[in-house]
Amino acid sequence: MTRRNQTVISQFFLLGLPISPEDQHLFYALFLAMYLTTIMGNLIIILLIQLDSRLHTPMYLFLSNLSFADFCFSSVTMPKLLQNMQSQDSSISYAGCLTQLYFFLFFGDLGNFLLVAMAYDRYVAICSPLHYTSIMSPKLCVGLVVFSWVLTTFHAMLHTLLMARLSFCEDRVIPHYFCDMSTLLKLACSDTHDNELAIVILGGPIVVLPFLLIIVSYARIVSSIFKVPSSQGISKAFSTCGSHLSVVSLFYGTVIGLYLCPSADNSPAKETVMSLMYTMVTPMLNPFIYSLRNRDMKGALERVVFKKQISSFL
Repeated sequence: MTRRNQTVISQFFLLGLPISPEDQHLFYALFLAMYLTTIMGNLIIILLIQLDSRLHTPMYLFLSNLSFADFCFSSVTMPKLLQNMQSQDSSISYAGCLTQLYFFLFFGDLGNFLLVAMAYDRYVAICSPLHYTSIMSPKLCVGLVVFSWVLTTFHAMLHTLLMARLSFCEDRVIPHYFCDMSTLLKLACSDTHDNELAIVILGGPIVVLPFLLIIVSYARIVSSIFKVPSSQGISKAFSTCGSHLSVVSLFYGTVIGLYLCPSADNSPAKETVMSLMYTMVTPMLNPFIYSLRNRDMKGALERVVFKKQISSFL
């Protein structure tokens, strides 16, 4: 049973952001600056970890993968958004839309699992420092990274294939700036029960469970630090954990609110703005929160720059 006239869809039209025409140039400059900051911040982290052997540790293995995931996650949506803000043509092909959906889910999920691995790494380092080397063995670390890549591949493929089975109506306007899964489901004419069931069933292990594991890890870290009270240690713990958890809460809060617990009061404009939080803001903040404030990363940057300066004089 169809809701509207069913037709073969070759392309969609992205409505974009709820921005007035006179403010387009201002927001274009803002989003371009945020995107370039995201790209530069994550590329610097990846290069420093590759160039400095002192950073070849489990934590930085996870961090380099997270930076790559954030780099790609932001690049899935931002270039198209920036292009549409400067162009009169906001179309995206049907194949392009499904491709964007796949990589959006893939890199979003990948970053999600890597955040869990990083939280567990910090938990072991702080709560069981004497056993850190034996627990966080190279085999376990590589296994966690490979598991994250494999699981996200299947999850993204499942939702993309389920979406490809749907028939869409004559209404081809997507009230969003990218091919969002929940928005596409509202445009479908065919039965979306399987898609919605997959979102609910997989939402727990893919989104909620990792979020809870991160919260538990940081709770144990804070509890462990309080057992050996030190004003400097407690201050550092709250500074580190607080900044990490603020970004984690921003990411998971918007994702859970949009996909697992959607509100009937959410307008398309409100959902679009909420999506900006986890597609644009968190990939930009992660390099600053997780690494560029880190003493090891600052040391690596100084060594790389110093080495380059020396080589230029020789």
